[in-house]
Amino acid sequence: MSVDSPLLELRNITKRFPGVVALKSVDLVVERGDVHVLLGENGAGKSSLVKLLAGMQQADEGELFFEGAPYQPRTPLDAFRRGIRVVHQELNLMPNLSVAENLLFEHLPRHNGFVDYPALYRRASALLAEVGLDLAPQTRVDRLGIAQMQLVEIARALCYESKLLVLDEPTATLTPREIARLFGIIKQLQAKGVTFIYISHRLNEIYEIGNRVTVLRNGQHVATRPIAELSLNEIVQMMVGRAIHEEHAFHPEVALGAEILRVTGLQRTAHDPAVSFMLRSGEILGIAGLVGSGRTENMRAIFGADRRVAGQIAVDGTPVEIRTPHDAVRHGLGLLTEDRKHQGLLLDLPLAINITLTDLNKISRFGLLRSETEAREATALVQSVQIKTPSLRQIPRNLSGGNQQKVVIAKWLFRGSRVLIFDEPTRGIDVGARREIYELLWTLAAQGKGLIVVSSDLSELLSICHRMLVFSKGTIVGELERADFDQERILALAYQEYLRP
Repeated sequence: MSVDSPLLELRNITKRFPGVVALKSVDLVVERGDVHVLLGENGAGKSSLVKLLAGMQQADEGELFFEGAPYQPRTPLDAFRRGIRVVHQELNLMPNLSVAENLLFEHLPRHNGFVDYPALYRRASALLAEVGLDLAPQTRVDRLGIAQMQLVEIARALCYESKLLVLDEPTATLTPREIARLFGIIKQLQAKGVTFIYISHRLNEIYEIGNRVTVLRNGQHVATRPIAELSLNEIVQMMVGRAIHEEHAFHPEVALGAEILRVTGLQRTAHDPAVSFMLRSGEILGIAGLVGSGRTENMRAIFGADRRVAGQIAVDGTPVEIRTPHDAVRHGLGLLTEDRKHQGLLLDLPLAINITLTDLNKISRFGLLRSETEAREATALVQSVQIKTPSLRQIPRNLSGGNQQKVVIAKWLFRGSRVLIFDEPTRGIDVGARREIYELLWTLAAQGKGLIVVSSDLSELLSICHRMLVFSKGTIVGELERADFDQERILALAYQEYLRP
């Protein structure tokens, strides 16, 4: 084992699936102590490469070397024993166990043969503090939001002495404060000799954290360069094979209409502050705030997915009773959840079923499903929202993140929803597909629908919204019209409740 050799080297790696070449003759060198950024559009081969490193899949051709020696992991345990730890974009937590048990599952502290829970909770609390997550270690994971789960995954990776830590979209749902904390941890570990492979669609952040960047396109290696030598436009052009014009995403020509939704005095529990706001047709209303600020929880309560103890909801000026998601759908509301794979899609059922599931009456007669009608309606929506798929029989699991999100949008359009709540609409979506999602949002707004967009990406909200609400500790602490948008002011509002003595 030579310390002069790269930590990781891939030579002529090829990985095939039926009808698809995921990786084609890929070479990659990752130097010791680097933060090596791996970029590419959805479907470029990043996930396949990571799964090879993690022992979840095996290459069909080529060789891997780790610390100068041949590396052929057959299981994730093989990778773990060599010091390779992966924090996947698709989180891998045990929902029915506590945060503490998830963090230290492989090394539960014991006393006289039994789990030493006081010691477990002390160690877990220390790990949570490292990532800035204010959370009781006894909390069950299934009660967490997706951003909190992301931080728990990162904290779990810190439990072990890793030589190579692979972070796949670690900041996808994090706010600036959490991102700054994560970057601080990465730099501390880098100083101790830990090497990172860092995957992100948030291209601006890679200049702050990365040393080198490798770009994949269509399963092939395009280039590996020092990040300092490349402009953002050059990186994007390497990723997509063409220049993308970053014209402003805001569409001032879309006219706002009458009030379409009003929420008054909503409380999720008797101890929560009341939340009130309104939404107009044609409007894109942004929801900003830190992780745990109540953004997602309040949107789910409006939709009837979470319990609420008080509050009135009116659609088109008429009070409606929403206690369940079925009630919300019946009154014209649709929710695109932050976890689209587990809460928004039937991953292993065909696209046609996913798209038409929200209104079976439209494709049925006398209680019997009409497959021709289902296919016709699904085809029209696939074309309308530009879902890239070989057929209606394709399952969402095999689509890119951007196309999966379009399937979720299509199912609510099939239902005819007039108010659409988007929670993290571009999470895990590449730069090209992100632009397509924005344009789709504007098409919906121009049709007179009312859109609510919850996002941890403040630049996204600043770019596309007419108006913005800022949440902090469960309540709205600020409302800004577009003319008053200011990043520093929004962040100050988001933090203010946490800074009070």
